Amino acid sequence: MKVYQTNEIKNIALLGSKGSGKTTLAEAMLYECGVIKRRGTIEAKNTVCDYFPVEKEYGYSVFSTVFYAEFLGKKLNVIDCPGADDFVGNAITALNMTDTGVILIDSQYGVEVGTQNIFRTTASLKKPVIFALNQLDGEKADYDNVIEQMREIFGPKVTPIQYPLACGPNFNAMIDVLLMKKYSWGPDGGVPTIEEIPESEMERAKELHQQLVEAAAENDETLMEKFFDQGHLSEDEMREGIRKGLVDRSIFPVFCVSALKDMGVRRMMEFLGNVVPFVNDMPAPVDTQGNDIAPDANGPLSIFMFKTTVEPHIGEVQYFKVMSGTLTPGVDLDNITRGTKERIAQIYCVCGQIKTQVDKLCAGDIGATVKLKDVRTGNTLNEKGCEIAFDFIKYPAPKYQRAIRPVTESDAEKLSAILSRMHEEDPTWEIVQSKELKQTILSGQGEFHLRTLKWRVENNDKLPIIFEEPKIPYRETITKAARADYRHKKQSGGAGQFGEVHLIIEPYVEGSPVPDTYKFGNQEFKMSVRDTQEIPLSWGGKLVVHNCIVGGAIDARFIPAIVKGLMDRMEQGPLTGSYARDVRVCIYDGKMHPVDSNEISFRLAGRNAFSEAFRNANPKVLEPIYDVEVMVPSDVMGDVMSDLQGRRAIIMGMSSENGFEKISAKVPLKEMSSYSTALSSITGGRSSFTMKFASYELVPGDVQEKLLKEYAEQNTEE
Repeated sequence: MKVYQTNEIKNIALLGSKGSGKTTLAEAMLYECGVIKRRGTIEAKNTVCDYFPVEKEYGYSVFSTVFYAEFLGKKLNVIDCPGADDFVGNAITALNMTDTGVILIDSQYGVEVGTQNIFRTTASLKKPVIFALNQLDGEKADYDNVIEQMREIFGPKVTPIQYPLACGPNFNAMIDVLLMKKYSWGPDGGVPTIEEIPESEMERAKELHQQLVEAAAENDETLMEKFFDQGHLSEDEMREGIRKGLVDRSIFPVFCVSALKDMGVRRMMEFLGNVVPFVNDMPAPVDTQGNDIAPDANGPLSIFMFKTTVEPHIGEVQYFKVMSGTLTPGVDLDNITRGTKERIAQIYCVCGQIKTQVDKLCAGDIGATVKLKDVRTGNTLNEKGCEIAFDFIKYPAPKYQRAIRPVTESDAEKLSAILSRMHEEDPTWEIVQSKELKQTILSGQGEFHLRTLKWRVENNDKLPIIFEEPKIPYRETITKAARADYRHKKQSGGAGQFGEVHLIIEPYVEGSPVPDTYKFGNQEFKMSVRDTQEIPLSWGGKLVVHNCIVGGAIDARFIPAIVKGLMDRMEQGPLTGSYARDVRVCIYDGKMHPVDSNEISFRLAGRNAFSEAFRNANPKVLEPIYDVEVMVPSDVMGDVMSDLQGRRAIIMGMSSENGFEKISAKVPLKEMSSYSTALSSITGGRSSFTMKFASYELVPGDVQEKLLKEYAEQNTEE
């Protein structure tokens, strides 16, 4: 294969909602470039991009797939991304690694929520966007309606390059207003017939051509002056203007294709080869120090590992982008992220599972390697002396959780290794071993996201697993002051155990002064603080302990043991066994024995005194509350609102955004367990949501009673 220079490389992400036809379009692109001799189909399970067993099982993409095409003397690196929102992490990774997004829209259904979400990501990353209206030969295809909808949502920058002469099963011809030609195809698609525009279409074609010329001229002062002087631009001048407009996101060209019949695909690829920005046309990526790192083939060598897959007979395959310099096989690199060294023995260009060994990859190019010792997704590898590091891919917070465990407990370690490997393949799968909940919590973007993982573990790794409802990380706290004392006394022959602790607890509020007097009934307790410990809790809040012992009732050496006893109960609250938080404790009195007192005695005395006081301090259970934003079509707004209110949601606001309704609400985590599934069911998969931890709030009284009863029953059973 030819060695392509940075100014000959274009990196493109293939994006769109589930079912929009990306994998089919990828097949047509590979066929047009001669990479494959025959186009595969999803039904036949023989496409280049969907080659993993789970993708063949479900019939659509689960992973992003890298492929390349040599076309018009350029190298097009394309990353085909899954369309389902559950696999959005792949699209986010791809957009960070590429320079242009091609967003497919199903002409039968128009702009879907997933399309909007992807477009927002391109906007946040400032990436050029090209739209391709696919499935124009579908029964419900409506070009004019979709264009109108796109302009409502994405604005007036949506600029048609082509329009069809007919939609639906009769689609077989279109007018290209950039080249001012008519393209038509036979029943099987393929090579088009290119003709002059018929008179009946000339007026519309000229009008759209003029709009395109104006959009191109707006991006360059010289072109604008020429347009004003002459009233037109040459084809090359229009390409230059459109390229600049793409970089500035001031123009979003729209193409017409039928990926299934290979109509319009080659023409769109000509545009990709001739017009979209090269790697070095785009703003330089920024490293962790805030420095621009230009894709210079003569610069210091630095590569970023953006994707990991595990393939049969090969093992781990690591995908990378050459951020700077030129990579050759056999080079030794420093893993800046992990502090280790790696040798890159072979480098490949990749088309799905087909790997072609190459001798060199220049800055901006995308490739793969195998058999690395200690490399993870997101690592930066540099030549010696180069300190560049990258960390720019930010993934959305998870939206769906399940506790996961193997059917056979002895397989726990094996499952842990599998989950760790899968996180490398898809960083939006998050795995946490929760000491608090005593569960392994698997988080992802939706039910299908986790179901896919389960299928792979059980079918590929032959390890049966169980998904369970995850426990909720409740918190316990108190709402008033309370007093208690406890004597621990044990005699068993020889030295015994003795410790007595008197303490007062109250709610802790940051910055509040320590009262010098407490009153319980007719009895007053004066405090004289000798020493204070503030213990920040890893789960939030604080435990503040005041040593108010006077007269040597308890020796100072036993105070740490008492604090340990208090922490025992903070880690396993008296009400539900959840973590407790925000408690202030005054240890003011007690007794000890000259022989029998020891640390364990005072630890147990402190623990039990705290438990008794806690129960008398009007204790409350707190639950995690999340900020939830839901994007829904207006026709199902009422149903979604009713469902949220049934989940104890507090609606914080509603607004319209690009043709969709946005609902903002605060919802308890307990009620979000199956929300992604319910929302998909209510809206037919046309909605999406995000959730982010907000705060801990008191649970309603009836919910608290239920939790206390469940905990008591559980302890009785044990």
